[in-house]
Amino acid sequence: MLPCKQTRDKRNIKQLKIQERKDKMMEKHIAAPITKEVARTLRAGDYIYLTGTIYTARDAAHKRMDETLSRKEALPVDLNGQVIYYMGPSPAREGRPIGSAGPTTASRMDKYTPRLLDMGLGAMIGKGKRSKEVLDAVVRNESVYMAAVGGAGALLSKCIKKSEVVAYDDLGTEAIRKLTVEDFPVIVVADSAGNDLYETAIKEYEK
Repeated sequence: MLPCKQTRDKRNIKQLKIQERKDKMMEKHIAAPITKEVARTLRAGDYIYLTGTIYTARDAAHKRMDETLSRKEALPVDLNGQVIYYMGPSPAREGRPIGSAGPTTASRMDKYTPRLLDMGLGAMIGKGKRSKEVLDAVVRNESVYMAAVGGAGALLSKCIKKSEVVAYDDLGTEAIRKLTVEDFPVIVVADSAGNDLYETAIKEYEK
């Protein structure tokens, strides 16, 4: 049975709205590290291709950095303006700098993140929602939170041209790594203006 005209019209209107949102989204190529001047121009929904240097750090590395700061000691890496990617890579295949490189759940780092943002951390890449404390710190410090596509670790690894452990080697896959990336694809989730894509996308879709 064919849907009634009213139902078809509603579907068409929703499809047009979805396309309109896609058209409004910006695609940008930017360099990493990310300056505050650049971060201020990014908006939730923007598609970004990162080229330059980013760092990996997950739960164990964040815990150790937090303990280091609590002892009033210097971090092994100057994170001012830098990008942290929440990733624990798999072993590198022959001829490749790194194995599968998909994002991990960002909320696992939430209790450590505001402190790092207040120290000058420029941006984060992960997946999933962030706490209010993190989102407030993003706005306060004119930073940005971006998401990489979960389940696409093998494809994302192709954008990583170089990988080297720079701190906490004893943590294995959770060590801090310095990555050289080229056109690494992410989408802006939370921006310095207080927009949160997880919230706005749901509201827009429901209209």
